[in-house]
This record gives sequence, C-alpha cells and structure tokens, in this order.
Amino acid sequence: MDEQDQRGRHRFVIVGGGAGGLELATRLGDSLGRRGRAHVTLVDRSRTHLWKPLLHQVAAGCMDLNDHALDYLAQARWHHFSFQLGQMVGLDRGSKQVLLGPLLDPETGHEVLPARPLPYDTLVIAIGSQTNDFGTPGAKEHAIALDVPEQAERFRGRLLNACLRANAQGGPRDPWQLHVAIIGAGATGVELAAELHNSTRELVSFGLDNIDPERDLRITIIEAAPRVLPALPERLSEATLALLQKLDVEVLTNERVTEVTAQGVRTQSGREVPAELTVWAAGIKAPEFLRDLDGLETNRLNQLVVNERLQTTRDPSIFALGDCAACAWPEKNGWVPPRAQSAHQQASHLLRNLPRHMAGQEMRPWHYRDFGSLVSLGDYSTVGSLMGGISRGSLMIEGYFAGLMYASLYKMHEYALHGFAKVFLDTVARLIIRRTEPHVKLH
Repeated sequence: MDEQDQRGRHRFVIVGGGAGGLELATRLGDSLGRRGRAHVTLVDRSRTHLWKPLLHQVAAGCMDLNDHALDYLAQARWHHFSFQLGQMVGLDRGSKQVLLGPLLDPETGHEVLPARPLPYDTLVIAIGSQTNDFGTPGAKEHAIALDVPEQAERFRGRLLNACLRANAQGGPRDPWQLHVAIIGAGATGVELAAELHNSTRELVSFGLDNIDPERDLRITIIEAAPRVLPALPERLSEATLALLQKLDVEVLTNERVTEVTAQGVRTQSGREVPAELTVWAAGIKAPEFLRDLDGLETNRLNQLVVNERLQTTRDPSIFALGDCAACAWPEKNGWVPPRAQSAHQQASHLLRNLPRHMAGQEMRPWHYRDFGSLVSLGDYSTVGSLMGGISRGSLMIEGYFAGLMYASLYKMHEYALHGFAKVFLDTVARLIIRRTEPHVKLH
C-alpha cells in the first residue's frame, strides 16, 4: 500500500475507544470520513464502549451495563469510520504500522482474528490507564480493580452471591462476611462506597430477611494519604468525609496497605481490616507494553510523553491523549491530571488540529483548562468545586445543583457521540423505564 490508502486518503488510526478516543473517531469520521477526505479507523480490544466514570455504578448494581454500552461497529457505521477489533501489542514506526495481536475466543481458545499489521499515516494512542497495585502482595489474586466493565460486573456478581450466601446461612457467620474494603480514597473509591451503601440496602429489601444492613454490611475505605480525595481541594475533601461518616462508612487515612488476603487487608501499622470483597482503587499507570514502545519516550508510569501539541516527543506523526499521555501543565508546574475532562479537551483540540497536520500546516498548542471537580455520593449528595468563570478562585457547590452538573458530564459525552436528538429521546426513555424496574440489578 502507498503512503496513503488506495483512494489517496490520509489514514488516521486511533487506538483506544475510551472517552477521548471514541469522541475523536466519531467527530473525525463526521468531518473528514463522510466527505472522503480521510480514512479513520478506531481500534479497541472490546466490542462495546462504556464511559469509565460509570463503572462504580455498574459494580454497585445501580446501573445495568447493557443499557449504557455502545456498540463500536454501530457507531462506526453511523459516523463514517472503520472499527477494528483487536489489541495493540507493538508498533513499527519505520513502516508506520500498528501491530495487533491475535483475537482468541475466551471459551474455546480458538483464533477468531489473526495477528495483523494496521498501516497509518497519523496515529493517535488513547488506550487509557489501568490500576496500579504497586506490586502489593495478594492484590492481583484477591482484589478487584475497576478498569473495564468485565471487572465491574465481576464485583457485582460476587457481591450478590455474598448476600445470597449469608442470607441462606441465617446471617453472616464469619467476621469478614459482607464486609467490603476499598483501597484508595480517590473519586472512584468514595463514589463506590456511597453507591454500595445504597444498593446493598436496596438489595436486602428484596426478601433477604436474614441480613441486617445496619449491623451486617460494613464498608471501609483505606487511604495512604492524610485525607480522602487527596488530589482535590481540601474543602471538597472535608465535605466528602462528613458525608461518608453520616453513611457510617469507616474511613482509615494514613494507612498504607501491605497485603491483601482472601479474608481482608493488612496495613503497615499492623491493622487488619476483615473483608469478603476488596476493591483496589488506588493509583494508576498506563499499560506495560507502552514502555519503550519502538523507542517512544515514556515516564515511570508508562505514559507516553507528549509536547504542547500532543505529539509524542520522538515521532511527530504519533499523538497521545487521555490517561496514557504525560502532558506538561506549566501553570501548575506539573502534569495534566488523568480526568475525563482532560481527555475531552484533548480530543476536541485534535479534532481541530489534525486536519492542519494532515495538510502539513503548523498546529496550535493545547492548553488545559481546569473546570473543577465533582464527586457524586449516589442518592445522598454531590459535592464539587468550580474553577474560573464565576470567580477567580474556586467555588464550592453541593447538593441538588452539584448533582445536576455531575449528571450533565455524562450527557456532554453522549452529546459528542450522538447529537442532541438521540440523547434527549434516550434520556426520556430511561427516566420512564426507571420507574417500572428495581433500582438495583438482581441477576
């Protein structure tokens, strides 16, 4: 194949169908693919997409995965790009090819798709991040991460089985039964704790009469830092801690986990936290295969180091965005935080600038704008801080207004993928269906 495809179109390959990658593929397909100006291909190892900040709700059973998962093949057809099912395992920068590993049937082990190269003219790597357990003994064997929907579903299934088992026994018999330990008090950890407090009580109300939710169900958050939400403003941390304490969620700070076992967690101070289920939600890193990916520069978290135009430092035809990219934040003398708003802003910037790159024109630099942070504690409350616009500093918000803003973040993501009409109709339909179904998944 020539420098471009057989029709003379520029080949954009986007690896990773998360929030940023899928938004970019969708909008590039609509703007360039539909007019035949470029060929856009999205690569992902999964067949469906779910907005990652929703995974804690799937794990708690408050959200049905099937109601919110988006089929990549359908999205590709509707928005004029191609979809390749596969996992990136390597890169050949000399011949400009992404190397995809073989796809195997998880049940039979038979090969569905062979290992294959995928040529590109411009490559965007947006494969996100995964949980970093820092090599803690027992973490891989006994703790569940919430990186992908399959893990969230696995936790939900184990939680349901734990409740059914305890109810059949006439109540929990061991001190670790029906106890959940959440390692990490970042947004995922505290949001999961609040959702679990609500969903487990909802679950027990469906005939599990031998379980007393106030006495038997216990949730503990373990955090190595001095406070919850250590990366966010202290006022937000204090408000979140107060809400968690009202829910009777035990919060242990300044406690570094040293081991995870089948019946609980041990910390550096010698404390033992009994738990039937353990979730690891502390720390992230980019996938291991990015380290020294055909000579590209990475940091200690395996993230690809990029310049102000989101180009990798050693290859201007390769870009990176989202959690797998290490992008400087000069205003804070640090790095852009791994948040959904960062990926969204980067995708929007590349949408405007990749056509300039394709045409050989100078690209504009990207500047991160911090609009603040929101943390939802389920039906109980939402807290957050807004940055800029309203005030020069930050504005603390809480309650109903904060909850509306939190919900709007997902709607903005849906709007970028589907447009106003579909999002509006889907939202109305879900509100109607929600009134006729249990508020917790029971199977």
